[in-house]
Amino acid sequence: MRVLLDECIPRKFKNSLAGHDCSTVPEVGLAGKKNGELLSLAEQNGFEVFLTLDKGLRYQQNLAQRNIAIIIIRATSNRISDLLPHAEACLVQIRSIRSGEVALVGD
Repeated sequence: MRVLLDECIPRKFKNSLAGHDCSTVPEVGLAGKKNGELLSLAEQNGFEVFLTLDKGLRYQQNLAQRNIAIIIIRATSNRISDLLPHAEACLVQIRSIRSGEVALVGD
């Protein structure tokens, strides 16, 4: 799966998602884009899953018509040490999530 990590997720978290083609928002030149535009550009660039910490995303956007799946990590902070315990759950969701779906991982 092609996975895009939001700006709020440390780049090193990619290493925890072995077997998937992971990029960060800054790496693909989308830094600073707002959620709606960011999701549209991610879809246009062939990303299948968007990984974020933004708990409000599912309320701010109409995600049902999207061609990208969203995984929201609920962690204490965006420090890598707080995110790593959720890596396996993210991998499980990446394998099963479908376009337009939103999955919550973590606390």
